Amino acid sequence: MFVRGILGYLPSNILQAVVGVATIWVFTHLLTAEQFGIYALSFAVLTLAHVSLFSWIEAAMERHWAEADRDGGHGALYATLYKTALLISVLFVPVVIGTYLFLPASAEIRIAVCIGLIGVPVRCCMNLVKVALRARGDVRRAANLDMFFVVAGFAIGIVAALSGAGGSAPLIGLLIAPLLLLPVVLPAELKRARGGVLNADRLKAFAAYGYPISISLGMGLILATTDRFMLEWLMGEAAVGAYHASYSLASRTLDVMFIWLGTAGAPALVMALERGSRDALKEAATDQARALILLTIPAAVGLALVARPLAEVVIGPQLRSASAMVTPWIAASALLSGFLYYYFNQAFTLAKRTRLLLVTMLIPAVVNIGGNLVLIPRFGLSGAAAASVAGYGVGVIASIFVGRRTLLMPVPMRDLTLCLACSAAMAAVVLMLPSFGGIGEVMLDASVGALVYAALVYATNAGNARQLLARIRGEARGVEAAL
Repeated sequence: MFVRGILGYLPSNILQAVVGVATIWVFTHLLTAEQFGIYALSFAVLTLAHVSLFSWIEAAMERHWAEADRDGGHGALYATLYKTALLISVLFVPVVIGTYLFLPASAEIRIAVCIGLIGVPVRCCMNLVKVALRARGDVRRAANLDMFFVVAGFAIGIVAALSGAGGSAPLIGLLIAPLLLLPVVLPAELKRARGGVLNADRLKAFAAYGYPISISLGMGLILATTDRFMLEWLMGEAAVGAYHASYSLASRTLDVMFIWLGTAGAPALVMALERGSRDALKEAATDQARALILLTIPAAVGLALVARPLAEVVIGPQLRSASAMVTPWIAASALLSGFLYYYFNQAFTLAKRTRLLLVTMLIPAVVNIGGNLVLIPRFGLSGAAAASVAGYGVGVIASIFVGRRTLLMPVPMRDLTLCLACSAAMAAVVLMLPSFGGIGEVMLDASVGALVYAALVYATNAGNARQLLARIRGEARGVEAAL
């Protein structure tokens, strides 16, 4: 299931990576630094609203779908979660109105925040559809849904920016794109709720499982966005724009990889646990850990190596120099956060011990806030990025130690050591290449680095690269035969 997911979700994640980079390029050129900063702040607010109110519903669907499939309880599952989402959406309307009327900020910021908030319940419905598709192994439809949302949201955002929407432009795309999708995909999903009723006992169980996840995601959001608010407070909106551009460039690139592998791996882990045993789970988790180590470590190192020429190509001239300076820090932060969220913290969701997530996220959140208060006044953007690295580093350590008492997520040390060594050798070769800037340097560094790393991991079989490649080839032949 994991390898099938890797192949099936690959096109959508390649598209997300391309559109993610294109989004930074387009909007850092179409928007001023202040407008891009307004977008960054508004995006942080809507993300916080989403994780606070709706993410627990999506988490419950993801974790309990296999259980409902085994017990024949899809009707109750769907009815309970969708009706709850509708009720919260209705109660959310006064929050949006109150935000517009009473938020102590400029009209442009209030409008951008409210546009972002309006789209939160809509995206929750879309995510419920997507999570259910992934849980039942419908890779093709889930990937197609992702691809349409990414392309439509990007295109609509561009039109809005050209129309003078300012910092609200990307948020308009995030609002309208799911509205175009839901009439097509939602009716078929709601049919599964027929015959089911909202079950209070189930809802309590779903909330007990899912809401600690929402709170932990909220703490994770503090880790990811506190620096922006503190930069706005201490240095202004233009500094937020520069930092967010760099953060988006490095973090989004790695996030796409982690989301790709996590999307393929999470359902496989749930199925291994529900339909197999702890031994089956350990085997599936080891496969996922090896794939994460094999692919994301060199990606983070590569981003750090090409930070300057990549910023010259992608980021607008107002934000370029500051963004290039902090990109290596952000790459390290994104690598640590990816392993935290998409691997180690799965111990608590799989074991349904989600309250322990609060412990593992509270400590790094406090570290991050303290680090920002101390480092931003002295080091500016670099201080904010360093605080983020420290916070996620502490988070990984806390998750490993707390998780050992719940459900041990294996760490293949041989593969980790080999992939780190191969990445270091790759970096040494790339650093010897000429520096002439622009897209040419990015392409040269990336191609040489990739060839060196691929040769080394194949020679050493780091991350079980040879076996993974053989499995992917076998799965690809199976897909071709089915077609």
